[in-house]
Amino acid sequence: MIAATVTVLLWASAFVSIRSAVTHFEPGALALGRLLAGSIVLVAVLLVRRGGFPAREAWPGILISGVLWFGGYMVALNWGEREVDAGTASMVVNVGPILVALLGGWLLKEGFPPKLMSGMAVSFLGAVVVGLSMSGGGSSSLTGLLLCLVAACAYAGGVVSQKPALKHATALQVTTYGCLVGTIACLPFAGQLVSQVSEAPLSATLNVLYLGIFPTALAFSTWAYALSRTTAGRMGATTYAVPGLVVLMSWIVLGEVPGLLTLLGGALCLAGVAVARMRPRRGSRRPGERDAGSFTAAEGRPDATQPGAVATEPGCVASRGTD
Repeated sequence: MIAATVTVLLWASAFVSIRSAVTHFEPGALALGRLLAGSIVLVAVLLVRRGGFPAREAWPGILISGVLWFGGYMVALNWGEREVDAGTASMVVNVGPILVALLGGWLLKEGFPPKLMSGMAVSFLGAVVVGLSMSGGGSSSLTGLLLCLVAACAYAGGVVSQKPALKHATALQVTTYGCLVGTIACLPFAGQLVSQVSEAPLSATLNVLYLGIFPTALAFSTWAYALSRTTAGRMGATTYAVPGLVVLMSWIVLGEVPGLLTLLGGALCLAGVAVARMRPRRGSRRPGERDAGSFTAAEGRPDATQPGAVATEPGCVASRGTD
Protein backbone atom coordinates (compact mmCIF):
# COMPACT_ATOMS: atom_id res chain seq x y z
CA MET A 1 0.00 0.00 0.00
CA ILE A 2 2.87 2.38 0.79
CA ALA A 3 4.52 1.63 -2.55
CA ALA A 4 1.25 2.19 -4.43
CA THR A 5 0.70 5.47 -2.57
CA VAL A 6 4.19 6.73 -3.49
CA THR A 7 3.51 5.83 -7.13
CA VAL A 8 0.18 7.63 -7.29
CA LEU A 9 1.52 10.78 -5.59
CA LEU A 10 4.51 11.03 -7.93
CA TRP A 11 2.48 10.29 -11.07
CA ALA A 12 0.03 13.00 -10.03
CA SER A 13 2.91 15.47 -9.62
CA ALA A 14 4.10 14.55 -13.13
CA PHE A 15 1.05 16.23 -14.69
CA VAL A 16 1.98 19.51 -12.99
CA SER A 17 5.59 19.27 -14.23
CA ILE A 18 4.62 18.23 -17.77
CA ARG A 19 2.31 21.23 -18.02
CA SER A 20 5.34 23.48 -17.58
CA ALA A 21 7.87 21.50 -19.64
CA VAL A 22 5.70 20.72 -22.67
CA THR A 23 5.76 24.36 -23.81
CA HIS A 24 9.52 24.11 -24.42
CA PHE A 25 9.91 20.48 -25.59
CA GLU A 26 8.29 18.47 -28.35
CA PRO A 27 6.45 15.28 -27.21
CA GLY A 28 9.18 12.89 -28.36
CA ALA A 29 12.03 15.02 -27.00
CA LEU A 30 10.30 15.34 -23.63
CA ALA A 31 9.75 11.58 -23.45
CA LEU A 32 13.37 10.83 -24.37
CA GLY A 33 14.77 13.36 -21.88
CA ARG A 34 12.62 11.91 -19.11
CA LEU A 35 13.61 8.34 -19.96
CA LEU A 36 17.33 9.18 -20.20
CA ALA A 37 17.30 10.75 -16.74
CA GLY A 38 15.35 7.81 -15.33
CA SER A 39 17.62 5.23 -16.97
CA ILE A 40 20.78 6.82 -15.54
CA VAL A 41 19.38 6.73 -12.01
CA LEU A 42 18.00 3.20 -12.33
CA VAL A 43 21.21 1.76 -13.82
CA ALA A 44 23.26 3.39 -11.04
CA VAL A 45 21.01 1.87 -8.36
CA LEU A 46 21.07 -1.53 -10.09
CA LEU A 47 24.88 -1.52 -10.22
CA VAL A 48 25.19 -0.51 -6.56
CA ARG A 49 22.78 -3.25 -5.53
CA ARG A 50 24.36 -5.74 -7.98
CA GLY A 51 20.97 -6.49 -9.46
CA GLY A 52 22.35 -8.27 -12.52
CA PHE A 53 20.33 -9.38 -15.55
CA PRO A 54 16.76 -10.69 -15.43
CA ALA A 55 16.04 -14.32 -16.21
CA ARG A 56 15.33 -15.19 -19.84
CA GLU A 57 11.66 -15.82 -19.06
CA ALA A 58 11.22 -12.19 -17.95
CA TRP A 59 12.47 -10.60 -21.17
CA PRO A 60 9.29 -10.86 -23.29
CA GLY A 61 7.35 -8.89 -20.69
CA ILE A 62 10.19 -6.39 -20.22
CA LEU A 63 10.51 -5.75 -23.96
CA ILE A 64 6.76 -5.33 -24.50
CA SER A 65 6.23 -3.09 -21.47
CA GLY A 66 9.34 -1.07 -22.35
CA VAL A 67 8.14 -0.31 -25.88
CA LEU A 68 4.46 0.15 -25.06
CA TRP A 69 4.49 1.82 -21.65
CA PHE A 70 7.84 3.55 -21.20
CA GLY A 71 8.11 4.58 -24.84
CA GLY A 72 4.76 4.61 -26.63
CA TYR A 73 2.60 5.80 -23.74
CA MET A 74 4.78 8.81 -22.90
CA VAL A 75 5.11 10.01 -26.49
CA ALA A 76 1.40 9.51 -27.26
CA LEU A 77 0.26 11.26 -24.07
CA ASN A 78 2.59 14.24 -24.56
CA TRP A 79 1.45 14.57 -28.16
CA GLY A 80 -2.22 14.09 -27.34
CA GLU A 81 -2.22 16.81 -24.69
CA ARG A 82 -0.99 19.25 -27.33
CA GLU A 83 -4.08 18.56 -29.44
CA VAL A 84 -6.84 18.42 -26.79
CA ASP A 85 -7.48 20.13 -23.48
CA ALA A 86 -6.32 18.51 -20.26
CA GLY A 87 -9.85 17.59 -19.16
CA THR A 88 -10.66 15.69 -22.35
CA ALA A 89 -7.26 13.98 -22.26
CA SER A 90 -7.81 12.81 -18.67
CA MET A 91 -11.20 11.30 -19.56
CA VAL A 92 -9.83 9.34 -22.53
CA VAL A 93 -6.62 8.18 -20.82
CA ASN A 94 -8.63 6.92 -17.84
CA VAL A 95 -9.99 4.18 -20.08
CA GLY A 96 -6.58 2.57 -19.36
CA PRO A 97 -7.32 1.16 -15.87
CA ILE A 98 -10.55 -0.39 -17.17
CA LEU A 99 -8.60 -2.07 -19.97
CA VAL A 100 -6.05 -3.29 -17.40
CA ALA A 101 -8.82 -4.91 -15.34
CA LEU A 102 -10.42 -6.51 -18.39
CA LEU A 103 -7.12 -7.78 -19.84
CA GLY A 104 -5.93 -8.92 -16.41
CA GLY A 105 -9.14 -10.83 -15.80
CA TRP A 106 -8.92 -12.48 -19.22
CA LEU A 107 -5.22 -13.00 -19.98
CA LEU A 108 -3.85 -13.25 -16.42
CA LYS A 109 -6.86 -15.21 -15.10
CA GLU A 110 -7.42 -12.71 -12.28
CA GLY A 111 -11.19 -12.80 -12.67
CA PHE A 112 -13.59 -9.89 -12.33
CA PRO A 113 -14.24 -9.26 -8.60
CA PRO A 114 -17.50 -7.32 -8.11
CA LYS A 115 -15.95 -4.78 -5.70
CA LEU A 116 -13.12 -4.07 -8.13
CA MET A 117 -15.47 -3.50 -11.05
CA SER A 118 -17.87 -1.40 -8.95
CA GLY A 119 -15.05 0.74 -7.59
CA MET A 120 -13.63 1.31 -11.06
CA ALA A 121 -17.05 2.38 -12.33
CA VAL A 122 -17.32 4.98 -9.54
CA SER A 123 -13.77 6.21 -10.19
CA PHE A 124 -14.31 6.43 -13.94
CA LEU A 125 -17.43 8.52 -13.31
CA GLY A 126 -15.30 10.77 -11.11
CA ALA A 127 -12.66 11.06 -13.85
CA VAL A 128 -15.35 12.07 -16.35
CA VAL A 129 -16.66 14.72 -13.94
CA VAL A 130 -13.13 16.08 -13.40
CA GLY A 131 -12.49 16.07 -17.15
CA LEU A 132 -15.73 17.91 -17.96
CA SER A 133 -15.12 20.49 -15.24
CA MET A 134 -11.58 21.18 -16.46
CA SER A 135 -12.28 21.17 -20.20
CA GLY A 136 -13.45 24.79 -20.23
CA GLY A 137 -15.47 24.17 -23.37
CA GLY A 138 -12.36 23.88 -25.54
CA SER A 139 -12.49 22.12 -28.88
CA SER A 140 -10.97 18.69 -29.26
CA SER A 141 -9.35 17.35 -32.40
CA LEU A 142 -9.93 13.80 -33.60
CA THR A 143 -6.15 13.32 -33.78
CA GLY A 144 -5.75 14.30 -30.13
CA LEU A 145 -8.54 11.97 -29.01
CA LEU A 146 -7.02 9.07 -30.93
CA LEU A 147 -3.57 9.77 -29.47
CA CYS A 148 -4.96 9.76 -25.92
CA LEU A 149 -6.74 6.48 -26.66
CA VAL A 150 -3.46 5.05 -28.00
CA ALA A 151 -1.80 6.15 -24.74
CA ALA A 152 -4.49 4.38 -22.71
CA CYS A 153 -4.09 1.16 -24.72
CA ALA A 154 -0.29 1.32 -24.45
CA TYR A 155 -0.54 1.76 -20.69
CA ALA A 156 -2.88 -1.21 -20.34
CA GLY A 157 -0.76 -3.45 -22.55
CA GLY A 158 2.38 -2.45 -20.66
CA VAL A 159 0.92 -3.28 -17.25
CA VAL A 160 -0.50 -6.65 -18.32
CA SER A 161 2.80 -7.67 -19.97
CA GLN A 162 4.84 -6.48 -16.98
CA LYS A 163 2.94 -8.61 -14.46
CA PRO A 164 4.22 -12.04 -15.72
CA ALA A 165 7.79 -10.66 -15.97
CA LEU A 166 7.72 -9.94 -12.23
CA LYS A 167 7.45 -13.68 -11.57
CA HIS A 168 10.97 -14.16 -12.98
CA ALA A 169 12.74 -10.90 -12.10
CA THR A 170 12.84 -8.31 -9.34
CA ALA A 171 10.90 -5.06 -9.50
CA LEU A 172 14.17 -3.12 -9.91
CA GLN A 173 15.30 -5.31 -12.83
CA VAL A 174 11.96 -5.08 -14.63
CA THR A 175 11.80 -1.30 -14.19
CA THR A 176 15.45 -0.63 -15.14
CA TYR A 177 15.51 -2.70 -18.30
CA GLY A 178 12.02 -1.61 -19.29
CA CYS A 179 13.12 2.01 -19.01
CA LEU A 180 16.23 1.27 -21.09
CA VAL A 181 14.09 -0.38 -23.78
CA GLY A 182 11.82 2.67 -23.83
CA THR A 183 14.85 4.96 -24.09
CA ILE A 184 16.17 3.03 -27.09
CA ALA A 185 12.73 3.19 -28.74
CA CYS A 186 12.74 7.00 -28.36
CA LEU A 187 16.28 7.55 -29.70
CA PRO A 188 14.95 8.90 -33.04
CA PHE A 189 14.06 12.06 -31.08
CA ALA A 190 17.67 12.56 -29.88
CA GLY A 191 18.47 15.38 -32.33
CA GLN A 192 15.30 17.18 -31.38
CA LEU A 193 16.12 16.87 -27.67
CA VAL A 194 19.66 18.23 -28.07
CA SER A 195 18.51 21.32 -29.97
CA GLN A 196 15.63 22.07 -27.58
CA VAL A 197 17.67 21.63 -24.40
CA SER A 198 20.02 24.36 -25.60
CA GLU A 199 17.09 26.74 -26.12
CA ALA A 200 14.85 25.84 -23.17
CA PRO A 201 15.02 27.78 -19.88
CA LEU A 202 16.64 26.14 -16.87
CA SER A 203 13.28 25.61 -15.15
CA ALA A 204 11.99 23.51 -18.07
CA THR A 205 15.16 21.38 -18.12
CA LEU A 206 14.88 20.85 -14.36
CA ASN A 207 11.28 19.73 -14.87
CA VAL A 208 12.48 17.09 -17.35
CA LEU A 209 15.08 15.88 -14.80
CA TYR A 210 12.43 15.76 -12.09
CA LEU A 211 10.14 13.73 -14.34
CA GLY A 212 12.95 11.26 -15.01
CA ILE A 213 14.16 10.83 -11.45
CA PHE A 214 10.93 10.77 -9.46
CA PRO A 215 7.78 9.97 -11.52
CA THR A 216 9.83 7.59 -13.73
CA ALA A 217 12.74 5.99 -11.85
CA LEU A 218 11.20 5.98 -8.37
CA ALA A 219 7.48 5.74 -9.15
CA PHE A 220 7.79 3.00 -11.77
CA SER A 221 9.94 1.01 -9.32
CA THR A 222 7.43 1.30 -6.48
CA TRP A 223 4.69 0.44 -9.00
CA ALA A 224 6.46 -2.77 -10.04
CA TYR A 225 7.11 -3.65 -6.39
CA ALA A 226 3.41 -3.28 -5.56
CA LEU A 227 2.27 -5.00 -8.77
CA SER A 228 4.32 -8.08 -7.90
CA ARG A 229 2.27 -8.40 -4.69
CA THR A 230 -1.27 -7.93 -5.97
CA THR A 231 -3.34 -8.23 -9.14
CA ALA A 232 -3.01 -5.99 -12.19
CA GLY A 233 -6.68 -5.01 -11.87
CA ARG A 234 -6.35 -3.75 -8.31
CA MET A 235 -3.14 -1.87 -9.10
CA GLY A 236 -4.73 -0.29 -12.16
CA ALA A 237 -7.63 0.89 -9.99
CA THR A 238 -5.26 2.81 -7.69
CA THR A 239 -4.32 5.14 -10.55
CA TYR A 240 -7.83 6.57 -10.46
CA ALA A 241 -6.64 8.52 -7.41
CA VAL A 242 -4.39 10.54 -9.73
CA PRO A 243 -7.06 12.97 -11.09
CA GLY A 244 -8.16 13.91 -7.57
CA LEU A 245 -4.58 14.46 -6.46
CA VAL A 246 -3.77 16.50 -9.58
CA VAL A 247 -6.66 18.83 -8.71
CA LEU A 248 -5.24 19.36 -5.20
CA MET A 249 -1.65 19.78 -6.42
CA SER A 250 -2.67 22.26 -9.11
CA TRP A 251 -4.54 24.18 -6.43
CA ILE A 252 -1.51 24.28 -4.11
CA VAL A 253 1.36 24.61 -6.61
CA LEU A 254 -0.19 26.47 -9.56
CA GLY A 255 -2.87 28.41 -7.69
CA GLU A 256 -5.61 26.93 -9.88
CA VAL A 257 -8.64 27.02 -7.62
CA PRO A 258 -10.94 24.07 -8.45
CA GLY A 259 -14.66 24.47 -8.77
CA LEU A 260 -17.23 22.53 -6.79
CA LEU A 261 -17.81 20.09 -9.67
CA THR A 262 -14.07 19.41 -9.91
CA LEU A 263 -13.84 18.69 -6.18
CA LEU A 264 -16.86 16.37 -6.43
CA GLY A 265 -15.22 14.46 -9.29
CA GLY A 266 -11.97 14.14 -7.34
CA ALA A 267 -13.86 12.82 -4.32
CA LEU A 268 -15.60 10.22 -6.51
CA CYS A 269 -12.21 9.11 -7.90
CA LEU A 270 -10.81 8.56 -4.40
CA ALA A 271 -14.00 6.84 -3.17
CA GLY A 272 -13.93 4.44 -6.11
CA VAL A 273 -10.30 3.53 -5.40
CA ALA A 274 -11.21 2.78 -1.77
CA VAL A 275 -14.00 0.43 -2.90
CA ALA A 276 -11.81 -1.28 -5.52
CA ARG A 277 -9.03 -1.89 -2.98
CA MET A 278 -11.34 -3.51 -0.42
CA ARG A 279 -10.64 -7.17 0.24
CA PRO A 280 -13.34 -9.82 0.35
CA ARG A 281 -14.50 -10.78 3.82
CA ARG A 282 -13.47 -14.06 5.38
CA GLY A 283 -15.63 -16.91 4.24
CA SER A 284 -17.02 -14.94 1.27
CA ARG A 285 -15.19 -17.08 -1.28
CA ARG A 286 -16.47 -20.22 -2.82
CA PRO A 287 -15.02 -23.47 -1.50
CA GLY A 288 -11.44 -23.90 -2.69
CA GLU A 289 -11.17 -20.33 -4.07
CA ARG A 290 -7.96 -18.47 -3.19
CA ASP A 291 -6.40 -15.07 -3.71
CA ALA A 292 -4.32 -14.73 -6.87
CA GLY A 293 -0.75 -15.63 -6.05
CA SER A 294 -1.48 -17.85 -3.01
CA PHE A 295 -0.12 -21.40 -2.93
CA THR A 296 -0.95 -24.59 -1.14
CA ALA A 297 1.75 -26.65 0.48
CA ALA A 298 1.34 -29.33 -2.18
CA GLU A 299 1.83 -26.80 -4.97
CA GLY A 300 4.95 -25.44 -3.36
CA ARG A 301 5.24 -21.83 -2.22
CA PRO A 302 8.24 -19.91 -3.61
CA ASP A 303 10.63 -18.36 -1.15
CA ALA A 304 9.60 -14.68 -0.96
CA THR A 305 13.17 -13.71 -0.15
CA GLN A 306 14.45 -14.86 -3.55
CA PRO A 307 14.48 -12.50 -6.57
CA GLY A 308 11.38 -12.84 -8.68
CA ALA A 309 9.38 -14.69 -6.04
CA VAL A 310 5.69 -13.84 -5.85
CA ALA A 311 4.67 -13.00 -2.29
CA THR A 312 1.18 -13.88 -1.08
CA GLU A 313 -1.19 -11.25 0.20
CA PRO A 314 -0.61 -10.31 3.86
CA GLY A 315 -2.58 -12.61 6.06
CA CYS A 316 -2.54 -15.61 3.69
CA VAL A 317 -1.70 -18.96 5.27
CA ALA A 318 0.75 -20.71 2.99
CA SER A 319 -0.03 -24.17 4.29
CA ARG A 320 -3.73 -23.84 3.44
CA GLY A 321 -3.74 -21.21 0.70
CA THR A 322 -6.59 -19.25 2.29
CA ASP A 323 -6.91 -15.85 3.91
